[in-house]
Amino acid sequence: MQTSLDVRGMTCGHCKMSVEGALNELEGVSSVEVDLGTGKVQVTYDESKVTLEQLQEAVEDQGYDVA
Repeated sequence: MQTSLDVRGMTCGHCKMSVEGALNELEGVSSVEVDLGTGKVQVTYDESKVTLEQLQEAVEDQGYDVA
């Protein structure tokens, strides 16, 4: 399954690494692509292991807002 999260507050490489790292730590996430310019985060994941809510929560735990 693939989804796109609209993440607000990411402005630099450190932000990108924080979001990627938090999502990659979740079991079932196979890839994460962050586009700082648009604020979009493409996540490919196994929906039998992780939920969309868990993905959003992982990003919010890093201090960013998910629209």
